[in-house]
Parts: sequence; C-alpha cells; structure tokens
Amino acid sequence: MCLNIEKTVLSYIFVFMIVIRFSRTGRKNKPQFRLVVQEHTAAPTGRHIEIVGSWDPHQKKGVFKNERIQYWLSQGAQASDTVFNLLVSQKIIEGAKRVVKMKKVEKPTEEAPAEEKKEEKKTEEVAAEEKKEEVKVEEAPKA
Repeated sequence: MCLNIEKTVLSYIFVFMIVIRFSRTGRKNKPQFRLVVQEHTAAPTGRHIEIVGSWDPHQKKGVFKNERIQYWLSQGAQASDTVFNLLVSQKIIEGAKRVVKMKKVEKPTEEAPAEEKKEEKKTEEVAAEEKKEEVKVEEAPKA
C-alpha cells in the first residue's frame, strides 16, 4: 500500500506543477486558513495532496509541519507569495519577502482628454488676452 501512495506522489511531482497555498476555512467574518499542497489547477478549497499547516490571522498563530514543508519545497513545489512571506516571517524558510501589494491601475483614457481640455482653455485664454491687449494698444494712440 505504501508503494501506491509513493507512486501517486511521484506522478504529481513530475506531471503537474505543485503549489503550497492557503485554503480558507472558519466561520463567516472569522477566517482561518490551512496550508495545503495541491496542483496549481485545483481550486484552493478543492482536492489537495497534503495539509502541511494552519494559520489563524486574528491571533497571528499557526501550526506548521516544518519537515513536510521543507520536503515539498525541495521537490519543486512553489509557495504562493503570501504563504512564502508567512514562512519567511515564521523562519521556516530563509529569504527576502516578496512584494504582494497590488499596483494601482491608472485610467489614462479619462485623464488625457481632461488635460487636453485644460490646454485648450489655456490657449483660448491666452488668445483672448492678446486680443484685449491689441485693442487697448490701438485705442490708446487715438485718444
């Protein structure tokens, strides 16, 4: 029976990309997470190969199977950015934390016309002022 399990685990290693990521559990508005090893195509709450830990973000406490995490990482499993940062902060693995923040999406299509309108208004104002100055200059010699 042990041989069958090892064969299936080896087939996962060579055929599919394996990831270590969070799977949300817990009540509504009080999340808890499991650290699971699974195929990258599987849903986070779907079928997993192994549970290697758990994390409670409210209490900042977790239970980790250090040896199993090290084993899966040595077999080529990729940790998600958040899991990687958690493992680094818990000193299970070494390395620099990854940047997880989302970049702000700028809307250039809306801002560009607004800038063009401002530039048009400025050129119109400058042209209007020049006309006023010309009119004043012409009126001054007549008087």
